[in-house]
Amino acid sequence: QVQLVESGGGLVQAGVSLSLSCAASGRTFSSIAMGWFRQAPGKEREFVATIRRSGTTYYADSVKGRFTISRDNAKNTVYLQMNNLKPEDTAAYYCAAVVGTGYMNNAYYTSAASYDYWGQGTQVTVSS
Repeated sequence: QVQLVESGGGLVQAGVSLSLSCAASGRTFSSIAMGWFRQAPGKEREFVATIRRSGTTYYADSVKGRFTISRDNAKNTVYLQMNNLKPEDTAAYYCAAVVGTGYMNNAYYTSAASYDYWGQGTQVTVSS
């Protein structure tokens, strides 16, 4: 079992920055790959970013250059630094974890179905 606890969401104005945190427990953090997804009302869950155990990252085109995913293995925490937020970034953001034993390609990590554990979601609302 892996439990994920998210924090950092809120209401912000366009152009500002916000940082999300996801604390993992129940399993050694270094043993899992982590991802961030988001879901707006009436939309399907959308891939945002992923970070593998090696530290390798991959981003959706919509956030590349603005968002940064990172992890602190000592704290069992993964972060999503969001800069230059736009109204279209408004969504519920979910932290997700997958337990993997081998290397998977980027397509694997962009699929929500690949992940085994999910956080409760934290709302990010960006006003103009």
